[in-house]
Amino acid sequence: MENFDYDLRSVQETRNLARLGQIATDKLADYTDEQIDRILRNMVRVAEENAVMLGQMASEETGFGKPQDKAFKNHMASTLLYEQIKDMKVSGIISEDPINKVMEVAQPVGLIMGIVPSTNPTSTVIYKSLISVKARNAIVFSPHPSAVKCTTKAAQLMAEAAVAAGAPENTVGCQTLLSREATNELMTCNEVKMILATGGPGMVKAAYSAGKPALGVGAGNSPAYFEKTCDIEQGVRDTLASKGFDNGTICASEQSIIVEECNRDAVIAEFKKQGGYFMTKEETAKVCKILFKKGTSMSAAFVGRSAEYIAKGAGISIPAGTKLLIGEQEGVGPDYPLSYEKLTSVVGFYTVRDCNEALELSIKLLQHGLGHTMNIKTKDEKVVKAFSKVPASRILINTGGTQGGTGACTNLPIGFTLGCGTQGGSATSDNVSPVNLINVNRVVYGVKDTTTLGSSDAVFQSVLNGTYGSPASMSCGCEAQSPLTYSACCGGSKIDNSVSPANQGGSLPTANSKPIDGQDLMNMVNEIIAAMKSGK
Repeated sequence: MENFDYDLRSVQETRNLARLGQIATDKLADYTDEQIDRILRNMVRVAEENAVMLGQMASEETGFGKPQDKAFKNHMASTLLYEQIKDMKVSGIISEDPINKVMEVAQPVGLIMGIVPSTNPTSTVIYKSLISVKARNAIVFSPHPSAVKCTTKAAQLMAEAAVAAGAPENTVGCQTLLSREATNELMTCNEVKMILATGGPGMVKAAYSAGKPALGVGAGNSPAYFEKTCDIEQGVRDTLASKGFDNGTICASEQSIIVEECNRDAVIAEFKKQGGYFMTKEETAKVCKILFKKGTSMSAAFVGRSAEYIAKGAGISIPAGTKLLIGEQEGVGPDYPLSYEKLTSVVGFYTVRDCNEALELSIKLLQHGLGHTMNIKTKDEKVVKAFSKVPASRILINTGGTQGGTGACTNLPIGFTLGCGTQGGSATSDNVSPVNLINVNRVVYGVKDTTTLGSSDAVFQSVLNGTYGSPASMSCGCEAQSPLTYSACCGGSKIDNSVSPANQGGSLPTANSKPIDGQDLMNMVNEIIAAMKSGK
């Protein structure tokens, strides 16, 4: 028998997976809610029974994080996720409006490709399997090369659990022969209709370049602002619980701490009390030297590592029990490596004069993690509203970034694919859930006579006869201050110019306007701060 090269075999395996996955998808489309729920419950049961084993496998194979925390991520991706999605209506008729004569009907998007990161290899498989099956889609996984064994095992368990509960064969598939050619084949094959991309920037960019819908995520670089009114003890506790969880491998975890001059000493004292170690300038330089390669790209050798492991690698001495290495920074950019994403037990530390300066610094930091997550510790609701304009899809108040961003301790959807919106180069700003994996057919009835649309429209008739904008043309009695003041008359609604962007210090975008950049956004938000200070 002829021997085929590895890359050819990997491509053929992928084609087989895609074809079989398409067959499974076609069958799943006709499953009832009861059948789908029975499948999901069995997948959850199997995931929970193997949560610890899979967590151990992932930690041993990748060297990242903590086995127990990875086990809890498996629990989040199964039981906690199921509790959120079990009653979600994502099939058949999902809404009916008898007054406006509109009915919405959900349809599966089709076979899904799931790209799996090395930082969350088993929990991502469980999570994406459940949300895909809930929406009646089969899924084929593409593992990260450094997490093949644990990813393949998780996919196998989900596949077997689904079939045992009545799902079609090949509802969950997974590549085992990895190659660049195989990954590209899965991304571009006709059977795959959507790509769920969780991984490094290169892989996510490739997914968006595949010529089909993709839901990907960008880098996280979450600032955590300790505003002067915050509960410092609780804020430090939440930060350490978040950054310490799986040694910071979740991209929503805090990357920089921002304090004000007035609470700086108290925050530093509390971090030291709870296990934070403030490095000297020389120690920070040593840590940065081993932490980053090629400028600001983090070395995989120190992803998800403990403070002790990193300190040993850098050749510095730290107290026993240290949970987090903290390095003071004086700016943002390549000269300050700790101003970038660090999926490990290290954060940057900044001191600012006030809320306004904290806002500007946060926006600068978020330029290297656009659209992801912002964390604020405060008791002042005005501060919350002021920061609501920063370029982050998740703005977390008084909680930990890891647990809050993934929905474990907030009412966000449980998710391990955290969209960053268009500002972060993502097609969604959601925590991806089953609602992102359906198409919606809209059944609508005619509610107006097609033959009299123009003749029965008073505004259009005034346009035709040249009286548009005059008081006489406003048959409803509205006072016409400007032709643009009203969107319509006699059934139309008045536009409230008092809340338009132009009256909020911004401007309406036009076809020739340039995209809002970081400086523009800072100017806009600074105006909100000014209004806040003046009591408006």
